[in-house]
Amino acid sequence: MSLVRYLPVPSDRMGIIWSLLNVQGSIVLEYGPAGTTHYSMGLYGGLGIRFQNRLFTTHMSEDDVVMGDVTRLEESLIELDKNYEPQVIFVVASSVTAVIGTDIKGVCRYMQQEVKAKLVAFEQGGFLGDYSVGTSEAYKLLVRNLPKKGVSKRPLTYNIIGASAWHYRISSDIWEIDSLLKESFGMSRIACLCCNTSVDEIAEMGAAAVNIVISCEGLAAAQLLQEQFGTPYVYAVPYGYQETLRFLQQVGEAVGTAPDPMVMMRINMKEKGLGMLGMMRMMRGGNMQPRAAVRGEYDTVVGISGFLAEAGIAVEQKICAHSLKNVADPAEGVVHYENEKDWLAQLRPLQRTLVMGDDIALLQCDSSNTKLRISAPFLEGALIASHLPFMGERGADFLLEIIQEYYQKA
Repeated sequence: MSLVRYLPVPSDRMGIIWSLLNVQGSIVLEYGPAGTTHYSMGLYGGLGIRFQNRLFTTHMSEDDVVMGDVTRLEESLIELDKNYEPQVIFVVASSVTAVIGTDIKGVCRYMQQEVKAKLVAFEQGGFLGDYSVGTSEAYKLLVRNLPKKGVSKRPLTYNIIGASAWHYRISSDIWEIDSLLKESFGMSRIACLCCNTSVDEIAEMGAAAVNIVISCEGLAAAQLLQEQFGTPYVYAVPYGYQETLRFLQQVGEAVGTAPDPMVMMRINMKEKGLGMLGMMRMMRGGNMQPRAAVRGEYDTVVGISGFLAEAGIAVEQKICAHSLKNVADPAEGVVHYENEKDWLAQLRPLQRTLVMGDDIALLQCDSSNTKLRISAPFLEGALIASHLPFMGERGADFLLEIIQEYYQKA
C-alpha cells in the first residue's frame, strides 16, 4: 500500500460487508478481532446503513490465531442463530483469518447442521483488491446462494444490480430509476443488489423479466442470473437526458414493451434544450473554453462526463477512484492512479473549472472553480434524503443547474 495523506481506498472486505449489511433478514458475522469491526462501524453508519443487531464479531484472541482454534466461531454461530433467528448468517473473514488461512467455508459446512439460518461464507480478507472487487464478489455469491429455483416469471418486473452503498446518493438514484420505470412501463422492482433489500426479495430474483445493471461490478452477477434463470440484462447507466432515453429504449426492447411516448417526448425536449447552453455562453461573451474534471466511481465518471460533453464542456480529467480490474474495456480517457499524490497533482492547479468529485478532491481546488460533490468519501454532512438523484431525468435537471451556475461564474 502506498503512502496516503488523506483517506485510503476501502478494501474488498469493506465492500463485501457494506453490501451484505443492506440485506435485511440477515446477520453479518466477522471472524476476527473486535478492533477491526469497531473501526469499520463508523464508516457504515456514515453511509446510512442500518446495522444495529446485525453486525457482530467473534472477538478472536491471540491463542485462536496461534492455535487455529475456531471454537469462538462455532459458538458465535449458535448464539446468533438462537438469539436473533436470522434467515441467513454471512460469515466474513477478517484480515487476520485470511492471513492464517482459516477454512471458513469448511466450518460453515459442518455447522450448517447445528443452526437453522443459512450459512454463507466470504473468505476474502482485504487482499484481493479494493472495494470494487469486493462488491462484485458479494453480488456473485448472493445470486449463487439465495435465489430460489423454479420460480415463475413475473411480467414487467426487474432487479437492480450494482447499487453499492459507497455510491454517493445511491438511494436517490434507485428512487429515480424506480420512478422512471413505473411511469414509462408500469414496472415494479423485486430486489436491489445491494441497497435496502432483503433475503426474501433476493430469493425471488429469478422471477424478474429483466435485470438492470447500473455498475460494471454488477455485470458478473447479471450473467450468472442469465445462466440460471434465462433473464436478460441491460447494462445502462442513465446519466443525462440522452442516456436516460437510451436506457428506457433498451429496457423496452428487453421486455418487449415500448416506453410511454409522453415520457420520451418530455425528456427528448429537455435533451434538445441543451443547445441553449452554448448560446447563453456566447451571449455573455465568454472567451474561455469550458472545462471540467470528474473523479468518482467508473460508471459515474463515464456517465457524467458524457453529459458534460453534450453540454459543450470538455472533460479534461476523468479520474476513476478505484481500480479498473472489473472493467473489460475502459472508456477512452478514464484513468486510475495507484498513488494518491498523482491524482492530487492533477486537481490542485485547476482554475475556473467545473470540478465534480469527493470531498477530498474538492478540497484541492480553489474558489475560482465551481464544485459539486458526486462521490464518496464525504467529510461533512450525512446521507438522509432519498429524492436527490444524479441519474435519470431529475438527476440531469439538477446537473444542468450546476452547469448553468458554472457558466455564470466562469
